[in-house]
Amino acid sequence: MFVRTAGERDLAAVRTLLVETWHATYDAIYGAAKVTEITDEWHSIASLRSRLTRPNSEFLVADDGKRIGGMAFAAATADAKIILLNQLYVHPDCQRRGIGQALLDEVEASFPEARTLRVEVEAANGGAIAFYRSKGFLLVSAAEESRDTSRPTTLSFEKSLG
Repeated sequence: MFVRTAGERDLAAVRTLLVETWHATYDAIYGAAKVTEITDEWHSIASLRSRLTRPNSEFLVADDGKRIGGMAFAAATADAKIILLNQLYVHPDCQRRGIGQALLDEVEASFPEARTLRVEVEAANGGAIAFYRSKGFLLVSAAEESRDTSRPTTLSFEKSLG
């Protein structure tokens, strides 16, 4: 798969990838109904479309010409030296083939002035935590437990760049 900037024509395939990946990852944790509710809101075509034109950001897809196997979205924070990796997802059928690494490499290359790449991961997502740790990310903080059980506990990881 090769990594390229996402376009309007990719949005339906990206949405499908996100819905399938979220169900595979989170159904056992949050239940299928909650995952459907989240993906309908967070991964709607309108929500994805808004990312295409967001300033100081990069929306990437991993494409083999037949399917979108992964996606990533990152954006500069108020401090342009800190980039927030909002999303990096690889379809379960495509995992462990270097696609996540390729997307991560392109995110890093897209922000040459950045010094820190930050990502927040749900504490229950052991696969993602292992991936980021293996790529040099270090745990910097954990969100406090919330009484609102609909909000998952998140862990913040950072990787130094440059």
